[in-house]
Amino acid sequence: MTTSSPGSTSLLEREKTTQRYPQARVIVLDDDVNTFQHVVDCLRRIIPGMSEDKAWDLANRVDSQGAAEVWCGPLEQAELYHQQLSGEGLTMAPLERC
Repeated sequence: MTTSSPGSTSLLEREKTTQRYPQARVIVLDDDVNTFQHVVDCLRRIIPGMSEDKAWDLANRVDSQGAAEVWCGPLEQAELYHQQLSGEGLTMAPLERC
């Protein structure tokens, strides 16, 4: 805060900071419950722009590597996709920041 003498005007300097909106990663984990087809169907229905080929690639990655990032972007959207995929029975990792 800037101090001033009587009769003078004090100004507070406003700092300009640009903060990026938080980003998060949506990660599906491997399990022994869901079929490849179910994972593919859920990804295609819930994740915007998900092609069938990409959904199959991700389902294979989940199976072979134990997990796959299926989407990364704004936190609010990530929360929605995470909740929807979880609601379909997919095993989800906690959201991670991108």
